[in-house]
Amino acid sequence: MAGETPFRKRRPWRRHGHQAQQDGIGGTGPAEGGHASAERSAAPLDHSGGSDDERGRSASLEVAGTAALPDLAAQQDQQDRADPTTGGRLHAVKRGVRKSGESAKALAAQLADRIIDTAPRVPVRDLATLRRQFPGLGPEELADKLVTGACRGTATVGAGIGAAAMMPVPPAMLAELAAEVTGVAAIEMKLVAELHEVYGRRPPGNLGQRSTAYLTSWTEERGIDVTRPTTLNAALGGQMKRELRQQIMKRMARNLPNLIPFMIGAAVGATMNRRDTRKLADRVRDDLRKDQIPWDRLPALPPLEQPLNPAELPKEIEGP
Repeated sequence: MAGETPFRKRRPWRRHGHQAQQDGIGGTGPAEGGHASAERSAAPLDHSGGSDDERGRSASLEVAGTAALPDLAAQQDQQDRADPTTGGRLHAVKRGVRKSGESAKALAAQLADRIIDTAPRVPVRDLATLRRQFPGLGPEELADKLVTGACRGTATVGAGIGAAAMMPVPPAMLAELAAEVTGVAAIEMKLVAELHEVYGRRPPGNLGQRSTAYLTSWTEERGIDVTRPTTLNAALGGQMKRELRQQIMKRMARNLPNLIPFMIGAAVGATMNRRDTRKLADRVRDDLRKDQIPWDRLPALPPLEQPLNPAELPKEIEGP
């Protein structure tokens, strides 16, 4: 029929509507028209029709599905937070780990500043004083004596912190770790400085410059190369402070077993500190032996300057 929509372009609902209109014109009455509209609403949609109808319907479904995804995610997140056995505990653990990491970094930064301030106050014996205190010993025997005394000193510090942590008190644990790291660092820096004296490798400069060089040697766990001024000029720079904080973080992680209660941490702390100090001494001595200056060829060196307010160290490291 001319003027009507071609058959391929017809839509089912329009065809039904046209038939319903014809039925209404034919006198079937409003009841039949209402029945037809009900059948039209209950009938499933036919997507096998024209391409225009199929594209329009699929686009509307994709939009509806995409809009529903955020609602499902929000509901799941709300359910996880409301359920204390799944999501709530997971979020709490994540928050606790994040806060612990931030506290550890802040503590490491504070300890780094404290160790930098303590380094010039560490009393160091020069070679002449050491030879008077340990007469008749050569360089290697004297170095062995110094390492033995330093290991006894760090073991004493570890045992003391472990004994203080006999009854676990969480607020005091960080303070105990800080005290142990600071005390062990002072003893080991004294050992590093006196090993440089024994092997004839005293760094140039005044008390502050030498203290900075010894602190760098302790941080990097190696001997000072006095023939390379760049290794001394870079001390206390940004890279050195980052390495110092990293060294402190490693020490705190290794010292965590020292806080085991009931005197177990005392034995663990003494053993671990003794082992770490000996390992540090072996690395420094290996570097210093490469360019060791014999005592008979060592030029006369002035006595070392002593700090006005020396730090208190255990008596075990002083020797007889």
